[in-house]
Amino acid sequence: MCGFIGVIGVETAARDVYEGLLAIQHRGQDAAGIITYDGRFHVKKGEGLVRDIFSAANFERLKGSLGIGHVRYPTVGSGGGEDAQPFVVNYPYGVAMAHNGNVANYEDLRADLELRSLRHLYSGCDVEVVLNVFANALASAAAGEFRLDGYYEAVRSVYRDVRGAYSVVGFLAGRGLFAFRDPFGIKPIAMGRRREGGRDAYAVASESVVLTALGYEVLPWGRPGEAVFVDLDGKVHRRQVAEPDHHPCVFEFVYFARPDSTIDGISVYRARIRMGERLAETFRGTGLAADVVVPVPDSARTAALAMAQALGVPYREGLVKNRYVGRTFLMPSDAERRRSVRHKLNAIEEEFAGKDVLLVDDSIVRGNTSRQIVRLARSAGARRVFFASTAPPIVHPCVYGIDMSTRREFVARGRSLDEIAREIGAEAVVYQELPDLVGAVTEGQSHVDRMCTACFSGLYPTGDITPEMLLRIEEERVVQGR
Repeated sequence: MCGFIGVIGVETAARDVYEGLLAIQHRGQDAAGIITYDGRFHVKKGEGLVRDIFSAANFERLKGSLGIGHVRYPTVGSGGGEDAQPFVVNYPYGVAMAHNGNVANYEDLRADLELRSLRHLYSGCDVEVVLNVFANALASAAAGEFRLDGYYEAVRSVYRDVRGAYSVVGFLAGRGLFAFRDPFGIKPIAMGRRREGGRDAYAVASESVVLTALGYEVLPWGRPGEAVFVDLDGKVHRRQVAEPDHHPCVFEFVYFARPDSTIDGISVYRARIRMGERLAETFRGTGLAADVVVPVPDSARTAALAMAQALGVPYREGLVKNRYVGRTFLMPSDAERRRSVRHKLNAIEEEFAGKDVLLVDDSIVRGNTSRQIVRLARSAGARRVFFASTAPPIVHPCVYGIDMSTRREFVARGRSLDEIAREIGAEAVVYQELPDLVGAVTEGQSHVDRMCTACFSGLYPTGDITPEMLLRIEEERVVQGR
């Protein structure tokens, strides 16, 4: 998972892009970058957090009313500065691009680009593959001057050749801003409009919260497989380039997205409330009873509160988070995750001492965080510790851009509930049922009835993920140490 924003029609694009990246810093903490255009490209990229990369001097140089930015969370590539997005090619026209997602057939495409198209890629970042596939097709469709039909044909080529999941934003130098989302709509995307100096400015971002934070009116995106182009006059052009087969990622609602975002018109906050209510019924059915419900901050808070209310059990903020430690799930190595958990949370002993405590977290992936949190609860005096997950057991690799590509990582794989509980040191573990999770997100929605649940079910909606591909991705992740 990564985060991006693109803007057109503002006086200083870099300012909006920078503020937008701050709003989606939760989607990536490894690196960030901004590219703007005012007749020439201006680029600033680096490793670390947004606030640490960009200085006042950078904004003096990042000129132009057209710009895109990105925060990176590595799934393909080394995770170093050379893989920071956005990327740019000078032909045709000059194209800048950033994306959120993961290219499952990255190695095949990279080899094909180098052997057949004679293109040399200088990073290990998969968006560079998408960019070059797009640029190749755009150059082939070009007949001198830029035409929208050529743009749509280039997007069609990406849909045909690039496997996986991706939402893309970019711009053509001196021509306009573009964005598209793969036909399965696994990754989120949002578009907004704001009145700027007597004309309309537009922005495209990974989450709607970016747009509302910057004062943009959130517009309907349309169906997956649609390509959008905003020209320099502020005119929006749209075309359905591929037949949609909508499967938005359910894990976005569980963990990644901010609660004040909407994805495909669905409130993340309301979905998490329904997750908590449904999980309460599952917990009640176990016959277990707790004295207090304690959330694991931050993404489990909404569901934990709803769960406590449904159970009639007191809700207490028993764990305090150090906000200067990043999201452990997004950290590039397992060793870093384990170290950071020790510094991330501290317990308020009064909320644990002598009590049967129900800890509620958004998910249990590797079990490292859960194990240390259970230990923390016990050291604070908890009598018994139950652990509830708003997500079902994660037992399959994600190939669409979430850092859980190796089966050996999953604490739930091949273990019973009792074995998982022993592994993390709890008296019992309670998981959300998959139909309840999907139902919590889609309840009351007529336009979304299927979701990507591959990490729970092993059903990959793109239909092109082979066992060999899964094994290769897993081996790459092991080599990279993530």
